[in-house]
Amino acid sequence: MKKARVAVAGYGTIGQRLADGVARQEDMELVGIVDLAPTLSLRALSEIGMPYDLYIVDPKRKREFDEAGIPVAGSFEDLLKRVDIALDAAPAGIGAKNKELYAKHGVKAIFQAGEKDEIADAFFHGYANYEKGVGQDYLKLTSCNTTGFVRAIDALDRLAGVEKVIITIIRRVADPGDTHRGYVDLLRIEPVPNHQCVDLMKIMPHIHATGLLVHTPVTHGHIINIVATPKRRVTKDELLDTFRAHPRIRVVRIADGFNSNTSLFKYARDLGNKRGDMYEIAVWEECIGFSGDDVMFAINIPQEAVTIPETVDGIRASLNLQTDRLEAVGLTNKFLGLIPGL
Repeated sequence: MKKARVAVAGYGTIGQRLADGVARQEDMELVGIVDLAPTLSLRALSEIGMPYDLYIVDPKRKREFDEAGIPVAGSFEDLLKRVDIALDAAPAGIGAKNKELYAKHGVKAIFQAGEKDEIADAFFHGYANYEKGVGQDYLKLTSCNTTGFVRAIDALDRLAGVEKVIITIIRRVADPGDTHRGYVDLLRIEPVPNHQCVDLMKIMPHIHATGLLVHTPVTHGHIINIVATPKRRVTKDELLDTFRAHPRIRVVRIADGFNSNTSLFKYARDLGNKRGDMYEIAVWEECIGFSGDDVMFAINIPQEAVTIPETVDGIRASLNLQTDRLEAVGLTNKFLGLIPGL
């Protein structure tokens, strides 16, 4: 079987993880990665033996890479001549410029959440609306927060139906290593509704959503509180069984030591996960509660890696590798080592 040929444009926080995720897919080939300058991430990649071929945006800057000892395989356009689809993880706004190159070379593309909605043919989530992405040339992923809570809300929706949700996001303010921004000794609040809830309704238009977002001075993980109104009363055991059966949701317990965002990050490192990454969101068993028919639960979003499975799903949809949702996400999960019930 011919493998899907994939490029990753932008080797930053998300791009590194996209490259690793694609490289693990046995029916895909990561042809190369693209970046602009010899960043620390690329220097580290070179030092470990350059497992991915590197292409550069501006060939005139090749000397900078040579001086850093980083091998270059060619230009961005050289790479686009060799691939079927590009995963665009460039800084927000650059994707629109890159799209011109994708169109020129007849290459499909998947963009991350920082780009404007109009860049894509469809707003995409592997579990909630896979069918919308099948055969499309350009897809856009939701943000890390939206990707994560859509998994949980979609699971509940398929169990009992969901009428509406109210979402409160306690949001990390910056990724580790981001020194150009950050808050100290403050919590900054944004107006209701936050864009993540608006985006949820684009993916799941039958659900009314609103929510609050609070920026917090931490760098690892978001914690989200969800209050959902299901169409029928559900029990805690039903919810736990549903979440445990989902390969991209991990049920954890405060009583076992999972009492913070950092405990989950440390656990991922102890598991030996590269960079301490975790693809799964976590649901706290002790934080599931009820008010009448409404259900409340809290989840943790590992912001650096959570969108990787859904992006790989997007490759499958866009290239028509699988038209069936469960077959597609099942293959992505298998190759990423995501096992339900953990």
